Amino acid sequence: MAFVIRNMKQEDIKQVQNVAKTTWQATYEGIIPSKVQESFLKSAYNDETMKHRLEHSTLFVAEVDDRIVGFANYSPVREDGKVELGAIYLYPEQQGKGIGSALLQKGIHLDGVTEIYINVEKENKIGMTFYKAKGFEIVREFEEDFDGHILQTVRMVLKV
Repeated sequence: MAFVIRNMKQEDIKQVQNVAKTTWQATYEGIIPSKVQESFLKSAYNDETMKHRLEHSTLFVAEVDDRIVGFANYSPVREDGKVELGAIYLYPEQQGKGIGSALLQKGIHLDGVTEIYINVEKENKIGMTFYKAKGFEIVREFEEDFDGHILQTVRMVLKV
């Protein structure tokens, strides 16, 4: 299967919002209550927030047949070479096809990157399995109040 990874553009926002919503619902069903998910998605992926992300972070999209099927969001690389991976989200039917790995590789090759950090919900088995398979190591675990819902968060790092 052929896919293309490219920099996100403003006209991609609606498709990226749909990927985020669909992926969140599939990943966190039974882990995070629906109302908490909806509240998070409305604040984290509204039009204004997405425009801000485009201006102040690095976003890549994955396309299959000219349709966006996933994306990755990286913070700016700090002077010490550290970067935060805010998300790699793919439609569930696109997982396991190398697209997530390609999105991760784009972050690994950002100028000056020495370490990539990610926070993953411990019950997110797909995410935990993916990041461990890519060489991420657990730095620490902590509880996080997520809009009134307590998450078990795992902080991981990949040294590149």
